[in-house]
Amino acid sequence: MRVKHKPWAKEKLAKHPDIFVSEPEKWKGKWRELFQNDHPIHIEIGSGKGQFVSGMAKQNPEINYIGIEVVESVLVSALDKVMDAGVMNAKLLSIDGALLGEYFEPGEIGRLYLNFSDPWPKKRHTKRRLTNPRFLKIYQSLLKNPGEIHFKTDNRGLFEYSLTAFSEFGLLLTYVSLDLHNSNFENNVMTEYEEKFSQKGFPIYRLEAQFDRES
Repeated sequence: MRVKHKPWAKEKLAKHPDIFVSEPEKWKGKWRELFQNDHPIHIEIGSGKGQFVSGMAKQNPEINYIGIEVVESVLVSALDKVMDAGVMNAKLLSIDGALLGEYFEPGEIGRLYLNFSDPWPKKRHTKRRLTNPRFLKIYQSLLKNPGEIHFKTDNRGLFEYSLTAFSEFGLLLTYVSLDLHNSNFENNVMTEYEEKFSQKGFPIYRLEAQFDRES
């Protein structure tokens, strides 16, 4: 998707340090100090315009949420969403999800959300998929036991790939839906992409998985 460049994005983000964390490396191992509580920390990698992270923060005030989006021109929309939601338990970062280890200590993250990630359909780009084993190793090292990943996509190919990758890595699949919006799943918070694709009649695939620490 082509993103319109917003040259003023960096300046706007900097004006809201209560939401946008400009130097996240300083908070490695100390994120609960920043939130000023000891609530669990859940992270969404690829937050886009922020509908999911702001919605989850409003729905679950007892959890701290961090939305990660590398493109600042997109992240400013997430900033607006968080401000409009009026929540205090959501922060935004502009970092590369592959570098999570530079900003979080092992066991500091309670849950990861991967929503409508780029499918990278070409075989030569497999390693770029956020459900590839090289990313799973990073997640495993940072997630608090048992460590959950919640994943949603409209792309059947990516979903099938992810089911296989998770299983082969040793994750325990605790929930799988091939048509989320026609299931009995409750309290679903939709992303912008999810609204768009579901309105067009595309099924939404969803799974939850845990790292099996005893294996």
